[in-house]
Amino acid sequence: MRFWILAVNCWLLAVGCGAQGAANPAKTEAEAETEEDLKDVEYTKEDSALVVRLLTEAKTKRGKENRMMYFGKKFLGLPYVGSTLENGNKEHLIINLHGLDCTTFVETVLALSLCDLQDARTFKDYCQNLSKIRYRDGKMTDYTSRLHYFTWWGDDNVKLGLVKEIGKLDPQDFPFDAVQTVHIDYMSKHPNLYKQLKNHPEFVPVIKRYEEETNGKQYAYIAKEDLKFHQSTPLGQIRDGDIVAMLTDQDGLDTRHIAIAFWKDGSLHLMHASSLYKKVLMSKETFYEYEKKQPKHTGIRVWRMVE
Repeated sequence: MRFWILAVNCWLLAVGCGAQGAANPAKTEAEAETEEDLKDVEYTKEDSALVVRLLTEAKTKRGKENRMMYFGKKFLGLPYVGSTLENGNKEHLIINLHGLDCTTFVETVLALSLCDLQDARTFKDYCQNLSKIRYRDGKMTDYTSRLHYFTWWGDDNVKLGLVKEIGKLDPQDFPFDAVQTVHIDYMSKHPNLYKQLKNHPEFVPVIKRYEEETNGKQYAYIAKEDLKFHQSTPLGQIRDGDIVAMLTDQDGLDTRHIAIAFWKDGSLHLMHASSLYKKVLMSKETFYEYEKKQPKHTGIRVWRMVE
């Protein structure tokens, strides 16, 4: 059963995850302090136990395997579930490890990977990293602080030093000449499609301001026709475990899907939460074969966790 406790302090919401129940006088001072720090988050006991188990096992079982690949594989077969972050009327840190969509899958894997890198293996550590990844400047305030567009997500996590983008507007370092000029306004133009914007019209101008600050920015990307190339070509700059965002030419949007890339027999493939197959999987078809079926996709941008 999912539970969450409302708290007054939004900062505690941003950094913590907690357990349900009244204070137990037998608890140590450290345990009581931890519970106080971990209030106001939605999760299950199964979720918190899974996080601790995965992080504990990784210390001895991961070996030299790429962290993003190692933790991503732990969720193979998990059901695809969309809109898991839209519960409640107040923004709070939601952790759902029994159903993931494409974005929450990548965020979950990155948060676990950061914890492993930091040798930080508590549920609280995981919550702190997830909050940092998901919210603008790593701080959750309200719905507008969530990084709704992946352009925002990428820029913010690069700024925080959590990931680096593979591909700058420098052909010497990135021999792909496609350039995305961002124009996003889908959320502010369609607030009725978003529960929080519908319930809080005062959020709409804030979202619109963030959209306008982003519009006109340019980013180098790999056109989807270039995804057919072999690992031995410049496409080989992409490594196992890199985060890929599929760009779109749909009006008002920047991306349509998020995944983790990996190589198999010299061809690029995807590990992702698939809405088509309704589960997390490692694709048998190549990335190029997948993209050929997506008429609104134009190419990809790529990020790598900083280690």
